[in-house]
Amino acid sequence: MPPLDATTSAPDAIVAVRGLSKTYKSGFQALKRVDLEIKRGEIFALLGPNGAGKTTLISIVCGIVNGSEGTVTVDGHDIVRDYRAARGLIGLVPQELSTDAFESVWATVKFSRGLFGKAPDPAYLEKILRELSLWEKKDSKIMTLSGGMKRRVLIAKALAHEPRVLFLDEPTAGVDVELRHDMWQMVHRLRESGVTIILTTHYIEEAEQMADRIGVINRGELVLVEEKHTLMQKLGKKQLSLQLQAPLQAVPEGLADWPLELSADGSCLTYTFDAQGDDTGIAELLRKLNALGIDFKDLHSSESSLEDIFVSLVRSRA
Repeated sequence: MPPLDATTSAPDAIVAVRGLSKTYKSGFQALKRVDLEIKRGEIFALLGPNGAGKTTLISIVCGIVNGSEGTVTVDGHDIVRDYRAARGLIGLVPQELSTDAFESVWATVKFSRGLFGKAPDPAYLEKILRELSLWEKKDSKIMTLSGGMKRRVLIAKALAHEPRVLFLDEPTAGVDVELRHDMWQMVHRLRESGVTIILTTHYIEEAEQMADRIGVINRGELVLVEEKHTLMQKLGKKQLSLQLQAPLQAVPEGLADWPLELSADGSCLTYTFDAQGDDTGIAELLRKLNALGIDFKDLHSSESSLEDIFVSLVRSRA
């Protein structure tokens, strides 16, 4: 990915990260000159193994951790020089459950809004709590809530001051299926209202379903940033599996130049090719099999998932 200009960003970028590095006192380098632009109104998924630098990157953008070098702007506001304006545009749902245990749900969400100097707006806070199925719990102390309900409170706190950029750091880790479904419905509604969503997740199928663009980070380096559909086409693989009528001892010599793999018992022949390649190769393969007198009783095609692509990218950079 080419480096971003030091002074300008794309007109549709709401978050611009340039040359961002973070080295801790121990000498560990968590981020290595990361360049990234997040488009206004998109859902951006940041993927990476544990310790890759995802949370460090989010923490720096949100003003929780200081970077060692580089710059970050949020809607044109530098997060260091214009901290208040930048932070006021950001909502963060952290990975860890940290709430005011003895406060009521209503009090802690109301307090979060006030922290950013926003005028009281009970109707807006009620709307958030209802969307998160928290309204019936508004007077309950947070310590009495389940883990899933506490996660909902964190989301409500992050949205209380009406941010334009929402960071979700592993938002569905350890939550039930109902909450996960509710959260993704809310993410779609927020995006429709113009909020930019940046999420990290271990549930790669969620990124595959939800994200417009994918970023992969590994060992502090941003490996790639790509439109999801482009990534799937560019790095994905397709496979055609043929269940043979009679097992083979080996791939026939007439097919030696083809990317074919024979199963251990000789009963299945698998043809692997690029997702963006020409499918006419399948027809040619079937003709060759017929010419060689090899019959099959069933066939099955499949494509790489985002998880397959992610694993291959991380392994190639290990």
